[in-house]
Amino acid sequence: MENKELSELTDQELLQEAKKLRSFSVTNGLLIGFLIGIVVYSIIKHSFGLLMLIPLYFIYKMINDPKNKRVKELETLLKDRNLK
Repeated sequence: MENKELSELTDQELLQEAKKLRSFSVTNGLLIGFLIGIVVYSIIKHSFGLLMLIPLYFIYKMINDPKNKRVKELETLLKDRNLK
């Protein structure tokens, strides 16, 4: 199902894809929140360095993940088809 375009999927397949991507979004959000917590802790302890740069790099990678773009496309398509 990953290789198919979202517009080619049936309504049922779109809803299944939305369920999978919703769990991805929640997990991604929790990880980003945890990493932001590490950055805030690092700022409070006045230790700017490797401990702070590693989480910032991972946050950047998670935000620019191609799966995030797929989530946005899926939400738009679900709204257009009145499935949500």
